[in-house]
Amino acid sequence: MATAFWEAKKQSDGGFWSSGHTPTLIAAFLYFDLAFMVWVLLGPLAPDIAKALALSPAQKGLMVAVPTLAGAALRVVNGLLVDRIGPKRSGAISQLIVIAGLFAAWAMGVTTFAGTLVLGVILGFAGASFAIALPLASRWYPPEHQGKAMGLAGMGNSGTVLAALFAPALAKMFGWNAVLGLACIPLTIVFVAYMAMAKDPPGAPAPKSFREYLSPLKQGDAWWLMGFYSVTFGGFVGLAASLPIYFTDRFGLTTIQAGYATAACVFAGSLVRPMGGALADAIGGVKALTAVFALAALALVGVSLSVTFTAALACFVIAMLALGVGNGAVFQLVPQRFAAEIGVMTGLVGMAGGVGGFYLASSLGLAKQWTGSFAPGFLIFAGLALAALIGLALVKTGWRARWGAAEGVRI
Repeated sequence: MATAFWEAKKQSDGGFWSSGHTPTLIAAFLYFDLAFMVWVLLGPLAPDIAKALALSPAQKGLMVAVPTLAGAALRVVNGLLVDRIGPKRSGAISQLIVIAGLFAAWAMGVTTFAGTLVLGVILGFAGASFAIALPLASRWYPPEHQGKAMGLAGMGNSGTVLAALFAPALAKMFGWNAVLGLACIPLTIVFVAYMAMAKDPPGAPAPKSFREYLSPLKQGDAWWLMGFYSVTFGGFVGLAASLPIYFTDRFGLTTIQAGYATAACVFAGSLVRPMGGALADAIGGVKALTAVFALAALALVGVSLSVTFTAALACFVIAMLALGVGNGAVFQLVPQRFAAEIGVMTGLVGMAGGVGGFYLASSLGLAKQWTGSFAPGFLIFAGLALAALIGLALVKTGWRARWGAAEGVRI
């Protein structure tokens, strides 16, 4: 078994790879990767769905935003579930719900706008994988390696690249509804691998009451971390879901061309997430986030001013690079402050990220319908990034003084 092999191997190795459990880290990544693939699946399919169902710009925006909102709410549920029954079983339940939901949608068909919203809620269970995969991996690793462990597991957000690359082409060949059924195949394969490789980490916290689970919300630090993640991850997933619509509507690209362009942007953001965690381990999460918010704001302003596809694409790639680093940096900070509540804090912070993504995706659709342009939506989100930068400047000194980080860990 992979787990037995690793237990023997780690005795002779040193450093990050020997400090945790590699099969579980791989299982968490695979689960997260495929879950994210289907979480944003409606984005690449949105142009085809909108054409078939005659959706307005606002309806398109809401359709791709609902999975992020559902995922945000369900992340809290999963965060609680992880601490009560363990991350492995929580992940198994969530995967089965998503597979069954997609299969039912394919078999029965989605023929109305309301049907797309129902499907979006089901896909929210995939987005809620965040609150399971990250604790599953991170609880195996010590504080000095939290950034790298969460970054590697969190790199599963690269699944959004798979959706952008393959969904439009498959929809062209078989029809967009068939893509829902086809997605069940890799999901089932990963489920089998997950059950074979994943292992619950030792030292799981004792079950708590619902009031105790939500106790971190009494701390201002929790709200700051949630706010910062609503910008970094909210920007990442909101753009991942919305870019296929933006590229087809703004520049007249085909769905396949828009998928390739979206994949390039999303790949940039997902690739650097573990680098963001490692960077935060090296220089501190606060310094990393300072650069992230400034660069993301500038890039989103650049998008709003771009008049050519090349300029817009370049700005999106820069924005996604910054936001990807920010995703890793925030989760380098979370366990330093809330190590004992990492399960529920992963859910709460992840929820805030989903809310940010819902806001961005839905606001872009509303901006397009009300003003005829996506630019106002991008400018407002750039303003939120600047607000986060100011907030970080206000709290960073207190954090460094109060948190009492372990030796070798930078705040």
